[in-house]
Amino acid sequence: MRRRTEAFVLSLILLVTCGAVTGAAGAAAQVKRTTECQGDWLPATPISPDIMSGELGFLDLDPVKVGKNVNWRTDPYHNRSWSMVFHSLRWMGRLVADYETTGEAAYLTRATEIAKDWVTDNPRRGGPNASPYAWQEHPIALRAPALVCLSKHVNAPWLSRSLAEHAAMLSDPKLYEKGHNHGIDQDIALLGIGCRYGNGTWSGLAVKRLTETVKLDVDSQGALREQAPRYAIYVHERLSVAMDRIKACGRKVPGEITRRWQSLEDFISHSTQPGGFMVPIGDGGADVRPVGYDHPKQTVRVFGNGYVYGRTAWEKPESAFYSIRFGPGQKYHGHEDHLGVTYYAQGHDVLVDVGFHSYENTGYRRWTMSTEAHNTPAVAGAAFRGGTATKLSRSSIGDDRQSYRLTDRAYGVPRTRSVLVNHEQDVMAVLDTVPKGAKVTNLWHLASELSVVSDGGGQVVVKDKAGWKATLVQVSMPSCKPVSGLKVVRGQSNPYQGWVSPAYLQKQPAPTVVSPASADPLLTVVVPGTDKPSVSCSGGKVKLETSTGPVSFRVGGADLS
Repeated sequence: MRRRTEAFVLSLILLVTCGAVTGAAGAAAQVKRTTECQGDWLPATPISPDIMSGELGFLDLDPVKVGKNVNWRTDPYHNRSWSMVFHSLRWMGRLVADYETTGEAAYLTRATEIAKDWVTDNPRRGGPNASPYAWQEHPIALRAPALVCLSKHVNAPWLSRSLAEHAAMLSDPKLYEKGHNHGIDQDIALLGIGCRYGNGTWSGLAVKRLTETVKLDVDSQGALREQAPRYAIYVHERLSVAMDRIKACGRKVPGEITRRWQSLEDFISHSTQPGGFMVPIGDGGADVRPVGYDHPKQTVRVFGNGYVYGRTAWEKPESAFYSIRFGPGQKYHGHEDHLGVTYYAQGHDVLVDVGFHSYENTGYRRWTMSTEAHNTPAVAGAAFRGGTATKLSRSSIGDDRQSYRLTDRAYGVPRTRSVLVNHEQDVMAVLDTVPKGAKVTNLWHLASELSVVSDGGGQVVVKDKAGWKATLVQVSMPSCKPVSGLKVVRGQSNPYQGWVSPAYLQKQPAPTVVSPASADPLLTVVVPGTDKPSVSCSGGKVKLETSTGPVSFRVGGADLS
């Protein structure tokens, strides 16, 4: 209270002595900033001047003119994400937040017009002007905080009635997305309405459900069950908002929420490659760069819900990094990527995940989610069984070398993959085996900036524009005979193969190595930094040359060591 008094007296002195507080600056001094209207929930775009001119730009797509009387059935890109953001009305909330900071009354007036027009045109039971997106569960959850924000400055029956209707929908257990990031947004929204109107039933339900959802969505190790690491960033940020809102509502934050929120940081850090970008597993773009997360001391971590991450060192862009997928069957934002690996070394992406393109139901989107868009083995001629769980059956973790064995029955018979990663002299080796009578094949997606130099004799050599090279070698075991017939595909569309998606709604041609079907186990060795690895075998021991010296390892049955 003292700070407010001092600020008020100071403003009076300035007004009397200088006459300096005029126009928008003076008006801003009269507008109270609210926790409901300020914060990270606000979108960066569109900005208020754009909204005032009737232009809305979402998702880095070209802005769309909506005019003064908004047509809520507008769907310019036939893009579900665009429509979801449109009906979230967070862009309307941007106007209210800027009204609080600038005192520009026109912003509040326009925000009120937009919100009232939305409420009028989109009754819950539908109407000629209503959009099918209007009352879907996620737009409801994201829109409610924007309307709560507006209610801090606008006291109108139409607004309070709409918020009560939002609360009824948010409270409906049939619409609640338990154990999912949408559920967290629903809880934040219901908590906000309950606190705004002093309804303890709503706010109490929100905190209770949030605790249960967080325990389901974030396991005790901090791994997110949604199967896309980039969503861990979103969940971490939204839980931060939720905890602030719980405190502002005069309630105590449950300890389990705090613990799970903190544990997410380790998972986010381990999911981040040495170059600073998050490994694009599941619905996660290759352009996601986590910022502000402290890394742990461990360089290797196995998360029981399906992730292995390892690296040479922290804070060294040139260090090696790898990921391996296993665990529960595909769900939520996951892809059919079990047994899939990625490999980053010497400052370069080598083996990559195809990545995330969009949520639109297109052939390309469906392909990016399929096992064919990941570095996985397949049983030739057998049908793939989606949603199959994969077991990590063995792991050996040393400082300079780690090895793992994974197995499942995604093709009706056991398929086993063993992975060995050697550090200092960078090497990744992968052994794929299937039962006698079956044949195994595999796919290797390489970074788009790599081009093929040669592809004969069981070796594929690639390089980037600066001349850096890497080699993928494939031999059948135990004979160590080079695999003939390796095929490199780039930019194929029927069927899709040889693509990566570097960012939302983008795709680029990229080399993919397709191995022929083999009755013998396939050993694939990736050697960064050289085009002459000189791989040889003797008595189950494999020797090769790297750019920094020799490396050897053993192949025993289905294992690497």
